[in-house]
Amino acid sequence: MTQQQEIAALQAMVDDSRRIVFFGGAGVSTESGIPDFRSVDGLYSQQYTYPPEEMLSHTMFQLHPEEFYRFYRNKMLYLDAKPNAAHRKLAELEAAGKLSAVVTQNIDGLHQAAGSQKVYELHGSVYRNYCTRCGKMYAVQDILRSEGIPKCTCGGIIKPDVVLYEEGLDQEILQGALRAIQEADMLIIGGTSLVVYPANGLVEYFHGKHLAVINKSPTHMDGRADLVIAGSIGEILERIQVSASEKV
Repeated sequence: MTQQQEIAALQAMVDDSRRIVFFGGAGVSTESGIPDFRSVDGLYSQQYTYPPEEMLSHTMFQLHPEEFYRFYRNKMLYLDAKPNAAHRKLAELEAAGKLSAVVTQNIDGLHQAAGSQKVYELHGSVYRNYCTRCGKMYAVQDILRSEGIPKCTCGGIIKPDVVLYEEGLDQEILQGALRAIQEADMLIIGGTSLVVYPANGLVEYFHGKHLAVINKSPTHMDGRADLVIAGSIGEILERIQVSASEKV
């Protein structure tokens, strides 16, 4: 199929659906200028004392919090990033009553910034931070303004509300995402290599009518998909039309 034919096929699926769920990963945010972990220009290709998965591990946070925060501030906070065409189209589809949820592995808050309301953040958010001793919440600006290890007024260490390596996912968010995928009549997988466990296992629970994969590289779900488009998630979704009669 030509890309024009692929877009037409995707449009037909979207038009035929009322409970679309979007499952996305780092590839959605790279188009906003946020590097992913596994691309040629991503964090894995850069040289550090430890690999990124070790720098962002629970062990590093516990044993070497100052080193953890030096990496975290430098490489995980992109507060100037803006929503791109993919974020905006998904918010538009939700406003039209066609998309029921976004399930994201990203921690950058760009889906909400674009206007999405129902977002399951599997790996948390850089915008939420809490004291490990008393639970007091802090904004991301508090982390940026601090030096070394950010401390609460009670003296406890502040931790980002993100899922670090060696940590489990929030069960309430996981169950909500699972339920949304199970109830969906269409699942769009986009901007993710589907290699991060256990998040990648969620898509296996989709049993709806239409499954589309939009990604620059192959995924293990390509063989099951009704439509696979190799390309930019933003450029593809931007070409999808949402009927004015469907908007609320």
